[in-house]
Formats: sequence, structure tokens, C-alpha cells
Amino acid sequence: MEKIASFTVNHLNLVPGVYVSRKDTVGQEVLTTFDLRMTTPNKEPVMNTAEMHTIEHLGATYLRNAADLKDRVIYFGPMGCRTGFYLILAGDLTSRQVLPVVTAMFEFIRDFQGEVPGAAARDCGNYLDMNLPMANYLAKQYLDRALLCAGDGNLNYPE
Repeated sequence: MEKIASFTVNHLNLVPGVYVSRKDTVGQEVLTTFDLRMTTPNKEPVMNTAEMHTIEHLGATYLRNAADLKDRVIYFGPMGCRTGFYLILAGDLTSRQVLPVVTAMFEFIRDFQGEVPGAAARDCGNYLDMNLPMANYLAKQYLDRALLCAGDGNLNYPE
């Protein structure tokens, strides 16, 4: 079998950032998958499920309520390796184009206080597995380390 695209990325040199993981065409529409890498793979601890679950709820809520973006959001969710998230948007887009949206989303997550949207038994299959303080902390860390200072090394996969 052929390796899937995400397994061909050199994870030994990957740093936190926003990367184009792949582009797929469905009908006439291009779907761009973004790798929102929050931690350095194989060098830093992975994120725990509770904070990832919280980031997922807050990020999805933010994206699906963003007036200029909500109709382009296909998916936002965690990577199995727990080092980041995937964001799939309709459109042929670049990392630099989505950087402002991703930055705004993580500023929202960093600053969020109160009840996490969808964190109720009726709305979520694992509503007790949430950690808002750690989600706030990790969002701030991602902003400070990658988003607010993003250069080519945070926006293009390493060779």
C-alpha cells in the first residue's frame, strides 16, 4: 500500500504551525486540509484528551459561528497523535490565508471563560472529559510559539 500524505511529512523537523496537509477535489470544489500543529512531535508531551476535547468544542463553535467562514467549514477535530488538529475548509487556500482565522480562533479559546458549549450529557457523548484551564493555557502557548510570530518555518512543511 502507498503511504498516506500525512505519513510522508518529516515529523523529526516539524514545529508548531499551520500547514497545508493536502488538497482534494470533490466535484468542482477544492477542499484544503490544514494541519494545526500545536506541539513538537516526538519531542514534547502530547496533549491530554480533556483539553483537546475542550479545544475541539470551542474551536468548532467559533468556526461555525464566524460569519465570513461558517459556510466553508467542513471539519475541525483532533489528530490521533494528540499533537494538533485538522481543519478542513472548502476552497483552494494557503496557510498564510487562514492564519488570521486560526489566530482569531485560538485567541477566542485562550480567552474563553464559562460553560464550554456542548459540554452537557444531552449534547456530547463524553461531556465530563473537559479541561478549560488547560485548553486556555495550550491556546496561549500555540499563539505565542507559532501563530503570532509565524514565519515560513511555521507555514510550510519541513523537507
